[in-house]
Amino acid sequence: MKRVFCVLTALLHDQKIAVPSMAKLVSDFKQWKFKNPPNYADLPIDESPEYNVPVAVKNAVFSKVPTEPLQGKLHLVCASDEGLTDILDLDPKVSETEEFISFVAGNYAPEGTLSVSHRYGGYQFGVWADQLGDGRAHILGEYVNSKGESWQPQLKGSGETPYSRFGDGRAVLRSSIREMVASEACHHLGIPTTRAAALVVSDDHKVWRDKTYSGRARQEKAAIVVRLAPAWYRIGSFEILHKRKEPDLEKILADFIIKNHFPQINVSDEDRYVKLYTEVAHRNLDMVATWQGLGFTHGVLNTDNISLLGLTIDYGPYGFIDHYNEHYVPNTSDDIGRYAFNKQPEIILWNLEKFAEALQPILSEEHKKKINEIHKTLEGYVREKVMKTYLIKLGLEQIQDGDESLVKDLLQLMQQTTSDFTATFRQLAEIDREHLLDNEVLDKNWSLTKTSKAAGWEKWVQKYKDRLEKENVSEQLRRSRMLKVNPLYVPRNWILQEAIADAENNDFHKVRLLLKIFKEPYEINEEAEELGYSAQPPSWSYGLKLSCSS
Repeated sequence: MKRVFCVLTALLHDQKIAVPSMAKLVSDFKQWKFKNPPNYADLPIDESPEYNVPVAVKNAVFSKVPTEPLQGKLHLVCASDEGLTDILDLDPKVSETEEFISFVAGNYAPEGTLSVSHRYGGYQFGVWADQLGDGRAHILGEYVNSKGESWQPQLKGSGETPYSRFGDGRAVLRSSIREMVASEACHHLGIPTTRAAALVVSDDHKVWRDKTYSGRARQEKAAIVVRLAPAWYRIGSFEILHKRKEPDLEKILADFIIKNHFPQINVSDEDRYVKLYTEVAHRNLDMVATWQGLGFTHGVLNTDNISLLGLTIDYGPYGFIDHYNEHYVPNTSDDIGRYAFNKQPEIILWNLEKFAEALQPILSEEHKKKINEIHKTLEGYVREKVMKTYLIKLGLEQIQDGDESLVKDLLQLMQQTTSDFTATFRQLAEIDREHLLDNEVLDKNWSLTKTSKAAGWEKWVQKYKDRLEKENVSEQLRRSRMLKVNPLYVPRNWILQEAIADAENNDFHKVRLLLKIFKEPYEINEEAEELGYSAQPPSWSYGLKLSCSS
């Protein structure tokens, strides 16, 4: 079966994914509109007028909820030119207009708007948390662009919903910047992800947040980000229906998702739910393999944060590894390291077990057995995907005997010497293999020189050279392959923190610069170099703390 997101395709950048649109871009936002009605209007929508009162919603996939606009003086923090042009058919100049800023702030509804919040549940840190849902997010409508792609713009931070669980429905500027930048950066790094179009902040609309959960809450600026995805369904979308014993609605939702988002599956096929499970499983495992290859750690892999489309979703206390540690945990709320970097494939497998469990009411006994047999193959599948990802990073293609130890040994050398994950692989790509034991050359590469201090370095280099010769990989080919998949720049937390600090004083230059730099993370950028974005992280960066508070 053809996979929509193949890790090899995602990592190899021989071909650019963007396809230039022949349609004229919309320059007057008042002329831009949604498809009417959106496809999700075919699903049950609860229309209780008490939209901002927390309630256990029943027999519905969505709740009809109006947005609650940001108040006060508004600023456009940034916009993604590609998100606007390639997805929404909008001229980037539109982002500076009053109508567009009002749209992002939740105060302007284009023609065809149907504002809803999605109902779902989830296991949080391994414990069933019951109803969760979009507690501060509104899907606004469905937009079918000039390429025939269907996208659902969603506001995050746009007010209370029935799923707010006594929260205020808002998002703060720091978390919104992190999501905005990471969404676009991950896309250009080759990670399957939701996208982001624009971010607006208010000078005057403040919310209280206890950033470190220490009892010292402070006021922060409220912000709203426009997120983009073909759909927002999660494993938790089925879990809540399973737990609430709504099998008829489960069947309706499954058939709807297959029809609208998995066209390769015949909706009349008796095995369609088995095929849905298979597709969801492989897409998510392909996705996590790209994470492992780029040192990305999501931070909160609860089942409600796992997209059925295999997209990275809900950026919170994520992190890209600086000095390599397989047990890296970016989220201070994760006391036991459940979602550590090295456990991510294992956790995705656990979450897929919960997805299979949620589907049980609509499966025949034969289908249950088939899904169980498929699940048994998934651990081997993801292990191979991760191994292929690392081999590509080393300029290799074919899995051969001894490759597991080749990769494992390098990672252990990096961990022993606290070498930087991103920089070590990049510098391996930049140095001729014959110079990997040359101290004079190594000393010019700040991370690789650390790795080379490990006792097993010479042995590993020889093993690596032998492996390259075994596959007959020329030096030119090796370096060409590696430079395409080992980035110079990733959204490290310290880089984001500097941009956030400036933005909190209404200086948005660095946020906008990051969007520009991360469009081409594999290419040298002079401004990024001047700011030290590929250099050794500053010492203060290792003390950064991230939590779920946003």
